Amino acid sequence: MKKDISNKKDIEKLVYQFYDKVKVDSVISPFFENFSNLHWDNHLQTMCKFWENVVFYTGTYSGNPMQKHFDLNEKFPLSMKDFNQWTILFNETVDELFDGENAVLIKQRAQSISTIMQIKIFK
Repeated sequence: MKKDISNKKDIEKLVYQFYDKVKVDSVISPFFENFSNLHWDNHLQTMCKFWENVVFYTGTYSGNPMQKHFDLNEKFPLSMKDFNQWTILFNETVDELFDGENAVLIKQRAQSISTIMQIKIFK
C-alpha cells in the first residue's frame, strides 16, 4: 500500500523520479538538453523547494517560474503538447509513488499551474 506525501523526503523522491523520466522523454527532454548551462543538481533542489512549498507552504522557495517559462518559450517555443506531456509524466510519477490527500493536492496544483502558464504564454 502506498503512503501519502508527508514530508520533504517524499517531495525529493517525487521530484528526482519525475526528472529521471523527463530526461529521457522524447517530447520534453529537448527543452532541458538545449540549456547547456543547466546544472541538474541545482535545478532539482530548486524544484524540491518549489513543490515542498506548494504542498506544505514552507516558504523555502523563491523564484518566478512564470518568467522562467516566458524566457524558455522565447528561445524554444512551447506547445500545448509539451504541457500535456509534462502533466502526464508528473501525474504518472505521483501515482506510482503515493496515494492520499497530498498526492491528489499536488496533482491538482500541478494542473492549475500548467493551465495558468498556458493561458499566459498562449494568449
